[in-house]
Amino acid sequence: MPVVGLGHTGLWVHDLEKMRDFYERVVGLTVTDADDEQGIVFFSANPDEEHHEFVLQRGRTAPPGAMLTHQISWRVDSVETLQMYHHRFKEEGVPVQQEVTHGNAYGIYFFDPEGNRGEVYLRIDKDVRQPFRKSLNLEQSVENVNAEAERLLTDGGPAYQPVTWTPTAGSDQGPARDSKRAGQ
Repeated sequence: MPVVGLGHTGLWVHDLEKMRDFYERVVGLTVTDADDEQGIVFFSANPDEEHHEFVLQRGRTAPPGAMLTHQISWRVDSVETLQMYHHRFKEEGVPVQQEVTHGNAYGIYFFDPEGNRGEVYLRIDKDVRQPFRKSLNLEQSVENVNAEAERLLTDGGPAYQPVTWTPTAGSDQGPARDSKRAGQ
């Protein structure tokens, strides 16, 4: 019998209260259960259909800066919602690694308070060979976001533009944005 989908994932954390606040208030997940004695919190993006998709539990032993999780990605429903996260992350001082098009998705890569990389993304109905990753300017109209993403598919530049910045302990700012990228 094949796997039918990803059910849930979880992280060991140092500061459960700070991480709970981030995923509940900033990311917008619903707490479906919690046990303070065990130091565990369960979250869902859609609690009517899935009790939990994400778990945080006190007990992380890895030092700050250790690369443990590649990313945890959360699907959104529209470019407007992605832009809402763009503004929310900016207002909350959330470190953003890169805002991108993958051709088949638009996404924002960000870091939670303990340095785990996350992504909020919108699936796009296109079949694009991966890896494909180019910076995308979300501070423009929806029509212009879509037009820029379409142009980036055929602009002739490298298909993969990785960003190597990762947060360090105490870092609350993402990589400096150059004026050329900000205007793309």
